[in-house]
Amino acid sequence: MGNRMYGYVRVSSIDQNEDRQILAMQTFGIEKPDIYLDKQSGKDFDRPQYKKLLRKLKPSDTLVIKSIDRLGRNYQEILNQWRIITKEKKAEVVVLDMPLLDTRQGRDLTGTLIADIVLQLLSYVAEMERSYIKQRQAEGIAAAKLRGVKFGAPPKERTALYYDLLTQWHEGLITARAAASRIGIHHKTFLRWAKQEEYK
Repeated sequence: MGNRMYGYVRVSSIDQNEDRQILAMQTFGIEKPDIYLDKQSGKDFDRPQYKKLLRKLKPSDTLVIKSIDRLGRNYQEILNQWRIITKEKKAEVVVLDMPLLDTRQGRDLTGTLIADIVLQLLSYVAEMERSYIKQRQAEGIAAAKLRGVKFGAPPKERTALYYDLLTQWHEGLITARAAASRIGIHHKTFLRWAKQEEYK
């Protein structure tokens, strides 16, 4: 049986700063070696440190997170991770931003029921908020396209250097990859341009 306290911090990309979450953990009394950190993008949700932490969790240990969305990227995943921690691992969970989600308090049926209801409601709201943001982004992009706004990098210009390199490539003096590298494009782009030149 364990009585250790662990913190879990997740930021969604290597550019985001985790200091705020780590400070909250240390203020709560968690030692730095017991704080596990994952820097994962939204697409890559492998979370090796979280998995490592789960393996360490013993009954009566406590897992502390800053906010409920650190547990998962969607409603179903958050609920599933909560179930694994509290039911399978028999560990406690503390959500710093939501004092009601502290399973150390009120381990009776009423306390557990309240925590479960609050969790489900919060997870649902978090998911709805994410869907709403995505919808607004999609609508914004669609509206911008209607106004003629172009997205993505502007197309590369075919400079005099390109035509010089194209001649060298035709004469077998340079590879497509080397030529493309000289003008800062992908070699497949160079080959596509070369093919287009044939049909001009």
